[in-house]
Amino acid sequence: MKRAIIIEVIATLFMILFIYTAISKIMDFAIFKEQLSESPILHSFAVPVAIGIPALEILLTAGLLIPRWRLRAFYASTALMVAFTIYIIVLMNVAEHLPCSCGGVLAQLSWGEHIVFNSVYIVLGILAILLHRKQQTAGGVMPG
Repeated sequence: MKRAIIIEVIATLFMILFIYTAISKIMDFAIFKEQLSESPILHSFAVPVAIGIPALEILLTAGLLIPRWRLRAFYASTALMVAFTIYIIVLMNVAEHLPCSCGGVLAQLSWGEHIVFNSVYIVLGILAILLHRKQQTAGGVMPG
């Protein structure tokens, strides 16, 4: 029972994060696309990335809502947070001007704070995966 509650809390935290940032990016799409076009890494792919990231965040939110898809969504959510973190670290090492393409209030974080924030979500994602898998092997009711 305790495991299920922790899994639900972590899923909810990821859903809040992803739906909030997706909506922020969609509402300020032109700015989001422009910030991506300023990236020394993503400038050539600004339009598909600007469309793909919010779409992926919404898709992951849906996956976290559906019990059958939840474990896969945890894997994908954690991988996305790892990718975002690697991107930030690489960007910090190759660019003087670092355009922040995060949505909403997350854009106010320093780059170091972004790494800490993302790292917390990575740890939560790993914890959720481990708990979810343990619940499955223990005969829990959460399929996936």
